[in-house]
Amino acid sequence: MAPPEARLIPNDHPEKVRMLVLETDEPHPDTQREKGSFGDVLNELFVKAGEEHDPKLGIETVMQYVVEPDGGKIPKKEEIGDDVHAILITGSVYDAHGDDEWVMKLMDLIKYLWINRPDIRFTGICFGHQILARTLGGTVEPNADGEWELSHTAITLTDVGRSLFNLPSTEKYIYLHQMHLDHVVDPPSSEGNELIKSGTKVHVWGQSEHTGVQGLYIQCRLFSTQGHMEFDEKMVKRQLEMRVEAGSVKLEDADEAAERADWMHDGLIVAKAVLRFFHGDDDSVE
Repeated sequence: MAPPEARLIPNDHPEKVRMLVLETDEPHPDTQREKGSFGDVLNELFVKAGEEHDPKLGIETVMQYVVEPDGGKIPKKEEIGDDVHAILITGSVYDAHGDDEWVMKLMDLIKYLWINRPDIRFTGICFGHQILARTLGGTVEPNADGEWELSHTAITLTDVGRSLFNLPSTEKYIYLHQMHLDHVVDPPSSEGNELIKSGTKVHVWGQSEHTGVQGLYIQCRLFSTQGHMEFDEKMVKRQLEMRVEAGSVKLEDADEAAERADWMHDGLIVAKAVLRFFHGDDDSVE
């Protein structure tokens, strides 16, 4: 059981953003033992992304496990300090379209911060991407065919996607590992939406054959991804193992997906783009 108290990973880089990671799941026990929680894994990835930027971009990570049925705690709105300017919500085995009490509390917190803390920029991965979309008025449902999107996947980019990832017009795709049945069916819109100012563009930055909304972008506020920038080969195989043991993924589907787990993916490119978003480097992308 994860401890409910927040944990901090400091970073002394002068140009840093303080990111709160709301952990909505725990990794495979072997991954937890080797790399720590999902927040630890993401912090390491963002630190690497910042070190490779010119000039370097720093990040300081605070982590809070929020699955209350499993001993976590959703922060109270007054506990989100003025020094927090980025929030990341992780992936989860829970349904983003469900009505679990802790999920509804999480949505209430997101809504409050979206309205009252315009300085905070939001990102989410898989479940996090879906819960942000739902909170802002989008629709999240399981895939109609009951098919999972698993492991290494090609994502077709829009022009906005290419701009966010600093890719030339000749680049049509990025590749990320996937691990989901649910997806965003209808993205949020500014039309008749009290949370999104009228006329604000809500961009879908990419799509795959399985999933029409692979990520969302709202200038200066939101940059989410259905795919997992933080996964590597071991993590993919271990997450597949957990899904098979839980009976949610068929063994033959997991075996087929595991064969692609070592393929090159663009998690670091996505992490760099999200970090630039946190720092405001890409605010010109509308």
